[in-house]
Amino acid sequence: VQLQASGGGLVQAGNSLRLACAASGRTWNRYVMAWFRQAPRKEREFVGAIRWSADSTYYADSVKGRFTISRDNAKNTVYLQMNSLKPEDTAVYYCAVGVYSGSFHISPNVYNYWGQGTLVTVSS
Repeated sequence: VQLQASGGGLVQAGNSLRLACAASGRTWNRYVMAWFRQAPRKEREFVGAIRWSADSTYYADSVKGRFTISRDNAKNTVYLQMNSLKPEDTAVYYCAVGVYSGSFHISPNVYNYWGQGTLVTVSS
């Protein structure tokens, strides 16, 4: 199982960035793909998640209305579209996969597989 995150970079506040996470190594129908982020000296924070087999998403309040998660099943890739970025969005962003058990989970402990992280820096 491998998750490869990409798309991070430096962007000015108010602008947009799209991250991608390519998954390989198994079929994902029963799984959830989530995005987390971790800023310096802070704990890893849930950003949002999407089910592989249904049009169902869930977002943290801090990004709701600004960030959108989508997926391309044919490419086994999940995207995180980030609009209206703020300096406080600066963090290393990680994708993670876990089994869907009836509801979305925000704790990183329930996710089994992790990507390597991609750095997003938002300048003011």
